[in-house]
Amino acid sequence: MRKNKSNIVKIAIVLLVIIVVNVVSGKLYKRFDLTKDKRYTLSQSALNTVNGVDSPVIVDVFLEGEFPSEFRRLRNETQQLLEEFALYNSNITFNFINPLEDEATRDSNIQQLVQRGMQPLQLSVNESGKSSQELIFPWALASYNDQTVLIPLIKNKIGSNQQELVTNSIQNLEYAFADGFKKLVSQKEKKIAILKGNGELSDIYIADFLKTIKEHYFLAPFTLDSVASNPLGTLKNIKEYDLIIVAKPTLAFSEEEKQVLDQYTMNGGKSLWLTESIVMDKDSLYNDSGKAVAIMRDLNMNDFFFKYGVRVNPVIVNDLYSAPITLAIGEGSDAQFQPLQWPYSPLAAGNPDHSITSNLNLVKFDFASQIDTLKNSVKKTILLQTSSLTKLDGVPKEISLDIVTQEPDPSTFTKGPQNLALLLEGEFTSVYNNRIKPFNQSDIKDKSTPTKMIIIADGDVIKNDVVKSKPQELGFDRWTGRSFGNKEFLLNAVNYLLNDDGLINIRSKEIQIAFLDTQKVEDEKSKWQFINIALPLLLLGVFGFAFNYFRKKKYT
Repeated sequence: MRKNKSNIVKIAIVLLVIIVVNVVSGKLYKRFDLTKDKRYTLSQSALNTVNGVDSPVIVDVFLEGEFPSEFRRLRNETQQLLEEFALYNSNITFNFINPLEDEATRDSNIQQLVQRGMQPLQLSVNESGKSSQELIFPWALASYNDQTVLIPLIKNKIGSNQQELVTNSIQNLEYAFADGFKKLVSQKEKKIAILKGNGELSDIYIADFLKTIKEHYFLAPFTLDSVASNPLGTLKNIKEYDLIIVAKPTLAFSEEEKQVLDQYTMNGGKSLWLTESIVMDKDSLYNDSGKAVAIMRDLNMNDFFFKYGVRVNPVIVNDLYSAPITLAIGEGSDAQFQPLQWPYSPLAAGNPDHSITSNLNLVKFDFASQIDTLKNSVKKTILLQTSSLTKLDGVPKEISLDIVTQEPDPSTFTKGPQNLALLLEGEFTSVYNNRIKPFNQSDIKDKSTPTKMIIIADGDVIKNDVVKSKPQELGFDRWTGRSFGNKEFLLNAVNYLLNDDGLINIRSKEIQIAFLDTQKVEDEKSKWQFINIALPLLLLGVFGFAFNYFRKKKYT
């Protein structure tokens, strides 16, 4: 009897422990990321974007269907990432949708997605020695309080194979979703001035970039015309902006304008300069002769940049690793557009050790100048460089389209990597320190508070094409179908200058993805089929034979 009571008590205790464990585990939930690269641990910057969300954020992911193994990995990684966001904030829900599943609505679905800006990706699938083409939509659509944003899931890099494409995309997933969520839920705070009045690019040629950054910041044009009559008032007004963008000025700056810009910097203002020291562009070549002369452009800014530790040299960078130029070859109706090598459009690679340019696609330049650095106390970081196969042309220089018919001589491209974009950080010394001031200013500063500036040696980096009076996507070459990293680079640069770099730091996260070697799988398929199917059956047969043999031997 006592023994039965003891058993009942033990069973009751076990049941009570099970109940308590279930109740506690239902209220407490913890996931452990045991991966070496902490792939499934979201950064605090990413979590902050959804920290205060108190109404539903619905994410529709169109990466669903029968894909090659690499893209199934991208689909699974996307799901894992969204699960982490959903665990942090239960208002985030997501669905995976296959827009191509129903043959009856396939074409209309494709048309609707393309109209919304979601371009499909065509894949080459090689399986069992057969090659086929598959169409996928690597996009997500996030909705929140009647607002929607598109989130690209593919991170293109020129020259990448399919596995490298997926690896780059997986590394970029956290940034892509965090950036999308931020667009939906965050309020704009900082103000950007687009400088006007010195021959900068008109709005239609920077429309795509302005459209991109206005999702994050307040934008306004700002002219320096009033400096001549009211320099102090102009300086007071420009101080209200957190950043100024100067997009390819073509007219010289007056000394008074330079003092305003200098004192803006001395008071902690950030600036993004897209400037060059030569006069030349492709449009000048598209005439009857196919020739134009490049000459020096004097913006009266040499001493300005020199004081900050930079010199933009009046030379043209030639690079064997460059984007092609597309020309009509042939006469009349027989003419065909053909991409041809063009050394005046260098493709610059980003600094892999800086968050602005880490995991960045190549950036396209046109008739770029070259930047030298000078010694001073300002910290300088090279952001973009050419390849090592370069040469420099001085000006004046006649440029002719005829060079596309000539084979370039690699032995003349010996100048090494050239700096095309530079980041300056620290305390700047005023351009007018120990100099006569263009206008009187009672509160003039000779030393800045800590600030930042980026100088890019080509104004065309920000310039989008215009077709039939409509601005095209920045960085997209409609003739070759290639996309360059211009827009992403400039957006990262603006974020960094405005100390809004929490998200772009996510981009430096390195993830190692292990893929199957498809060629090795094909070559060793028979061997592994034998090991996994035939060998277990063979071992089972040997065991059965041995068992029967010894059993009979034991009883005979």
